[in-house]
Amino acid sequence: MSIPRGFIDELVQRADIEEVVGRYVPLTRKGANLWGLCPFHSEKTASFSVSPDKQIYYCFGCGKGGGVLSFLMEMEHLNFVEAVQQLADRLGVEVPEEEDGDREWRRRRERTLELNKKAARFYYEQLSQPQGAAVADYIAQRRISRKFALRFGLGAAPDAWDSLLRAMAGQGYEKAELIEAGLAVAGKNGGVYDKFRNRLMLPVIDLRGNVIGFTSRVMDNSAPKYLNTPETALFRKRSTLYGLNFAKATKRDSLLLVEGNIDVITLHQAGFDNAVATMGTALTEEHIHLLGRYTKQLVLCYDNDAAGLDATQRAIGLLKNTELSVRVLQLPRRRTEGGELVKQDADDFIKYQGAAAFETLLGGSADQTAYRLEVIQNKYDLTADDQRAAFLQETATMLAGLDSPVEREIYGNRAATAAGLSGETMAQEVEKARRSQGRRARRQEERRAMTPADSFQPSQRQLRYQNVRSARAEEGIIRLLLLDSGLFPQAEELQEDEFSSPFLSKLFRLLKERWQAGEAVAIPALSADLSTEEMSRLVQLAQAPETGQQKEKALADYIERVRSEAAKQRSSGYDRLLAVREQKRKKTMEDDVL
Repeated sequence: MSIPRGFIDELVQRADIEEVVGRYVPLTRKGANLWGLCPFHSEKTASFSVSPDKQIYYCFGCGKGGGVLSFLMEMEHLNFVEAVQQLADRLGVEVPEEEDGDREWRRRRERTLELNKKAARFYYEQLSQPQGAAVADYIAQRRISRKFALRFGLGAAPDAWDSLLRAMAGQGYEKAELIEAGLAVAGKNGGVYDKFRNRLMLPVIDLRGNVIGFTSRVMDNSAPKYLNTPETALFRKRSTLYGLNFAKATKRDSLLLVEGNIDVITLHQAGFDNAVATMGTALTEEHIHLLGRYTKQLVLCYDNDAAGLDATQRAIGLLKNTELSVRVLQLPRRRTEGGELVKQDADDFIKYQGAAAFETLLGGSADQTAYRLEVIQNKYDLTADDQRAAFLQETATMLAGLDSPVEREIYGNRAATAAGLSGETMAQEVEKARRSQGRRARRQEERRAMTPADSFQPSQRQLRYQNVRSARAEEGIIRLLLLDSGLFPQAEELQEDEFSSPFLSKLFRLLKERWQAGEAVAIPALSADLSTEEMSRLVQLAQAPETGQQKEKALADYIERVRSEAAKQRSSGYDRLLAVREQKRKKTMEDDVL
């Protein structure tokens, strides 16, 4: 760790986690802790807890937890050094001079951002050159004005193998830097060539105005049609929304989620500056958390083909238990001059029907339950008795999942009317489906109760325990040492290799090192040494109750159990290190398959 640990300890002690978290999450005091809606997952009932005394946070819903630095890292997508710098800036404290490693990392990051910016400028300049004529013509065909082409930084990648490589080499950049930034690719024969060739280029800009990557569309029939920057330290598709850098400032009361990047530009040009899109990937929890920071109302406007319908249904499922109010805008099919009905996206609709028609459509967008009911209804011929019965059953299953009895009655009556049934019949079917769902939920809960070892396991796969009996005692040791660092002399002779869990062994080593150095033995102080997953698990295990009385005896019992389990493993010929290696090998094989 390059930043002195003493400085980090002092910084954490000076920071007020209540004040930092409160900038992002409205908190309400209940007893000793503060509570609010979790900023890391979507929920309607507050399960996010902040402990001012311990200077930690923990969500009982999604399991994320840590100290003030962990919170900033998660919320702002920062690494540890950046989080330290941001917290220090807030407190008016100067961070000690960085060591060579951190200075080099920061230099490389800033150089990559500058490289992306220069690449975006290079692509833009190609639009006015002969090699960019095809892309310029395509932009004109899509009716994107010069003003909005410039606003979104549209550009052209020439149909050549090394145009960008040569241009950036002239500005002092090495091939390795372009490869690291995802702008170039190393070939099998050892050569290096531009990743983007003969493409419309769209820079992806983050909320701070940095160019973090690119998305693109090919100009010929080659594949893939759309191509993004690969995952890098700067660019992560799962947490990036195209156009949010502009949409976050909208005066409209909602954000509009569409499928394509061109859709976003067309909508902004037409006055719908609340449009955003995912980066060629399905909606994720990370996207939802990001959206929730800027709006309370989301309108889904996906293409009206089978893929778009599936994407809408998946998104509704993810958004079901969130604070976001969700509506669905269904784009009608367009009739061609030949009389054929064809699908259209938001860009097509604006082009053929205009902004005023889209505004009318937006105003009439359906809430998510009405949309789901319509989708089900369109699957069945309600003039046929067997189809009506199938419609009744599927609708009842859907409505049974609604929490509100008022909603169940309203939409149940609507479905009953469509099928020519009585509201009472529909209500009976819904209640029957609710009882069935309740029985399934209870059976699942009973199965979990029958396998306590599984329920005790960490949710993070990489942290799972080989020996649950020993791990429970190891967690008890960690809890007691956090509760009272005066117990360390009693545990000092305990060896790391006596722990069955590599993760818990690591925690014990870190805490013991801090105690031996006279440093703070507290959860927030470990942010530099633990991953976000490890920090969350540490806070989670610290939440479990631990005896405040007879702590010495409890610690002795835990140590005895750890040692007895370690002895059993040794006598059975079990090699923990070999087991860990085997576990890693299996995980690598699984990842390769995925």
